[in-house]
Amino acid sequence: MIYVLVRAISLFAGLLSFALLAMCALSFVVAYNPYSSAGKIYQVLVKITDPIVMPFRRLMSRFNTGMVDFSPMLAMIAIQIVEKILIRIIIMFAF
Repeated sequence: MIYVLVRAISLFAGLLSFALLAMCALSFVVAYNPYSSAGKIYQVLVKITDPIVMPFRRLMSRFNTGMVDFSPMLAMIAIQIVEKILIRIIIMFAF
């Protein structure tokens, strides 16, 4: 049972990280044609990842980073940290 819970957390974190990477990659394609099928996929990915990215975007708005948006990278790091913490807590209480 513990193994299933740990795998589910890892899978969810991996899917969120993949969604962030896909959103970043598609942002370049959508800039040229927002009404394409890639644009529709991009909009879905934005709706999924925005609740995770927005706190980091607000944090990064205090710093002048120019045209580069580091908030998806910070969100990805935060996802990995939360994943590791949750797995350690689950394993600690399991044994």
